[in-house]
Amino acid sequence: MPITTCIFDAYGTLFDVAAAARQAAGEPGFAPLANDWPVLAEQWRLKQLQYTWLRAITGAHTDFWQVTQDGLDWALEKTGHAGDPALRERLLALYWELEAYAEVPQMLGTLKAAGLNTAILSNGSPEMLDGAVQSAGSGDMLDDSLSVQSLGIF
Repeated sequence: MPITTCIFDAYGTLFDVAAAARQAAGEPGFAPLANDWPVLAEQWRLKQLQYTWLRAITGAHTDFWQVTQDGLDWALEKTGHAGDPALRERLLALYWELEAYAEVPQMLGTLKAAGLNTAILSNGSPEMLDGAVQSAGSGDMLDDSLSVQSLGIF
């Protein structure tokens, strides 16, 4: 049976989840983040994943945007940045504009040129996925974005 479709996770596979922290660290007003943005990004992603697992096993589903915010709040506290509401707001805004990893456009283009269908299957809400796809300019390379949100379980 030939392969006809390639489906990818979005966050951490196609889209660079560290991009928000990296970008904020280089912006005026967020100099305290310059040295520890990698730790913040790592802790944010780890807690985001852990919260999805916890919600799945306890049946306490919420949308992925809430999990993303909760993970960031935990990471900001862990790294000593919890007292900066402007940083929190900026990081959350940047999460809607995540960059694709550098190799993603060429990889998706190669798959499409080979006649394969491409899609995303993600914990992200449909709105979050649409934001990431649009900001990365990947819309013409993806045939669909599928979210688990309608199922109510990560």
